[in-house]
Amino acid sequence: MKDRQLFQFAELENWLNERRVTEIECLVPDLTGVARGEILPREKFTEDRGMRLPEVVVAMSVTGEYPHDGPFFDVVSRHDADMHLVADPGTVRIVPWASDPTAQVIHDCYDRHGALVPFAPRSVLRRVCELFDQKGWAPVVAPELEFYLVARNTDPDQPLKAPIGRSGRAETSRQAYSIDAVNEFDPLFEDVYDYCEKMELNVDTLIHEVGAGQMEINFFHSSAPLEIADQVFLFKRIVREAALRHDMYATFMAKPIAGEPGSAMHVHQSLVSKATGRNLFSNDDGSPSQEFFWYIGGLQKYIPAAMALFAPYVNSYRRLARFTAAPINIAWGIDNRTVGIRSPVSTPQARRVENRVIGADANPYVALAATLACGLLGIEQRVEPTRECTGDAYQSARELPRSLSEAISQLRAEQDLAAVLGKEFLTVYAEIKDLEHEEFMRVISPWEREHLLLHV
Repeated sequence: MKDRQLFQFAELENWLNERRVTEIECLVPDLTGVARGEILPREKFTEDRGMRLPEVVVAMSVTGEYPHDGPFFDVVSRHDADMHLVADPGTVRIVPWASDPTAQVIHDCYDRHGALVPFAPRSVLRRVCELFDQKGWAPVVAPELEFYLVARNTDPDQPLKAPIGRSGRAETSRQAYSIDAVNEFDPLFEDVYDYCEKMELNVDTLIHEVGAGQMEINFFHSSAPLEIADQVFLFKRIVREAALRHDMYATFMAKPIAGEPGSAMHVHQSLVSKATGRNLFSNDDGSPSQEFFWYIGGLQKYIPAAMALFAPYVNSYRRLARFTAAPINIAWGIDNRTVGIRSPVSTPQARRVENRVIGADANPYVALAATLACGLLGIEQRVEPTRECTGDAYQSARELPRSLSEAISQLRAEQDLAAVLGKEFLTVYAEIKDLEHEEFMRVISPWEREHLLLHV
């Protein structure tokens, strides 16, 4: 199929006709990465060429709530106004698990004046990509997404456990990079790869990560960040659906199981000149360029303030602990996995930076927009990085927020990120995260009952 970004509505109609599609899932990613929208009969979709939903649909907490006062309503209409959803024809794909021929199309959100809704996740990433485009640069990104397969668990008070594989046994030890451990779930992954092929997702390698039942999927490098974010968004749906069909759950929680490593979404990123095709992170002689170092400097300067975007939930901060295969600071190094910002060994044309801070629970649109924004600011401000870390960064001081509430405070105080990502977006996002934190604080945990009930 030709480049999806050139896919037009006339071709969309032909595509639907060729596959005899009878229903359309009209999808909108919200701030949590949940797929919202409507399911329309084919005729209704073709007639309307779009639909309307309340603005607040893309600005809800993970529990489906939203603030009832405060700055939130300076951006989101207090009278619950509609937004107009316009299909992006290049995102159309078949729903491979549907019983009837069904397509899914991701939509963009516009207000009644025809402007993109500024707090919709796709709008934010579009905004950042346009800033790079104005400079003649193409950001190249490649996410590595970790997740856990777990046994079905319908009681949230009970800890999650590793699922039963083909052998009839659950994993009880670390099986990093084990082929046999992946093969335990061959029937599930056959479905995953089949779904990915039918949905034209550019997934690369599958590996078993460190944790019991923990896997990682890699995406190919792409100079179309919005398309890659769409693919991560759709891949999460694929894995959850496949897992359910094999009597287990798939979870992208950052820290689903106590005592096991957390799950990350490492993002490799570089910049290419649209005029010459040259990797801007390398000089003509193959040495690292100033832009390479400034980009790292920008990540170091702004990642702490952007943590609420990279680690969006209370659970996210359980992952970012010392000696747990997750970073605790913004040190950088070449071929060093203990740092928050890593540069893998590569050829000059493939030189890149890997942001290892982002959690698997992050919204892919928001995470890509934020990490690219940090790097862009670094280049614009010519921010010099610290000296390269050549040792164990886990032994160094913590430099990242320790909690969601601390991260929200830092995000609100950072004006440079607001200028790039949009003040409206950050206002709505921070308000939603405040609400989620307040909801969490109303819950009494088993640890409190165990250690405080009779001892204080």
